[in-house]
Amino acid sequence: MINRYTRPEMGSIWEDENRYAKWLDVEIAACEAMSEEGTIPAKSLKVIKEKAGFSVERIMEIEEETKHDVIAFLTNVAEYVGPESRYIHLGLTSSDILDTSFALLLKEAMSLIIQDVEEFMKTLKKRAIEHKNTVMIGRSHGIHAEPITFGLKLAVWYSEMGRNLRRLEDALNIISYGKLSGAVGTFANISPRVEELTCKKLGLTPAKISTQIIQRDRHAEYFTTLAILAGTLEKIAVEIRHLQRTEVLEAEEPFKKGQKGSSAMPHKKNPIGSENISGLARLVRSNSLAAMENIALWHERDISHSSVERVIAPDSTILIDFMLHRLDRILNGLIVHPDNMINNLNKTKGLIFSQQALIKLAEKGMERQKAYVMVQRNAMKVWESGQDFKGLIMEDEDICRYLSKKEIEEMFDLDYHLKHVDEIFERVFA
Repeated sequence: MINRYTRPEMGSIWEDENRYAKWLDVEIAACEAMSEEGTIPAKSLKVIKEKAGFSVERIMEIEEETKHDVIAFLTNVAEYVGPESRYIHLGLTSSDILDTSFALLLKEAMSLIIQDVEEFMKTLKKRAIEHKNTVMIGRSHGIHAEPITFGLKLAVWYSEMGRNLRRLEDALNIISYGKLSGAVGTFANISPRVEELTCKKLGLTPAKISTQIIQRDRHAEYFTTLAILAGTLEKIAVEIRHLQRTEVLEAEEPFKKGQKGSSAMPHKKNPIGSENISGLARLVRSNSLAAMENIALWHERDISHSSVERVIAPDSTILIDFMLHRLDRILNGLIVHPDNMINNLNKTKGLIFSQQALIKLAEKGMERQKAYVMVQRNAMKVWESGQDFKGLIMEDEDICRYLSKKEIEEMFDLDYHLKHVDEIFERVFA
């Protein structure tokens, strides 16, 4: 799944040329290890390293006959190497090559994703600092709650991306394992020392124990980590989509000159980038479920996982790469409307300060539930009549027995809600 939005380096990881190159890397590293152990003559190793090569087209041609990709690959490599090719793949099974090279591919892809996340976090931090004091309404259940700043919203995303980054680094570590233990993991025809040396040359750790394959709980963790990351990206995208609604219009995706929003309605500016991310997150999540299904295989190995991984590995990594870059562009160019944020904040006529009234009355000695009832009855009048909440509080004789006019005025201070913003930013960005 390679498209024009995908960085060439991520897409190229999964192209046949790179996949077979990784196979060859594993085979040559194994030959070097076996030579160090004395299994392969030094002069034969020299020939193998000098002549080994492959042709994607020729491998495909051979595979048409053999119906076996690794045999087709080895046959083609032998055509380059000649008689010394008898030492290539000595004592190994196909999964030794497939699983170890798959680890190299997943490691390569994850390294790029980690770079993407680090760049995205820089954008989040920059925009958070820019809007640290841009006041807006906080919402719960989609309903106005109490004031926050847009910077705080971005800081929440930044903090969550930090957790994603740590999970990605853990997934990179958990996947960076290889195996060369033979057909059922017993090292019948190859020594554990060769596995150890080969993995070291490839920058991998040898699995402590394996069957014919590396166990798929590692891969399930890898793809589940990508799914969690996709969930965070969708969370951000959904928020942008909400903030761009006509009735809200507190922020909106960049809209370039010449861009069109609708074939029928020339006025339209739609959050298509964010909607796209929401849709793609569903694919990444479903792929993680497929990876978890791969854990339970028959005995020492069956092949039901293979076809799944040929789809989910390129798709999930390429999709995540694409989603991160698209959302980074959206956040970098996000148009923020502070005036609309203030206008929306004021739409409920002061209701957002209801908790301060409740707290003040409780502090003055009123039983909390009684105070709640007094404040709520005035709040309901605002919803029903559109009257100003502060004015109603000022006119409520029961409340005014406990609170002075000055104390009531102080309850409606916006800065009261934002007094710890600096401290929160210090905790997040220190």
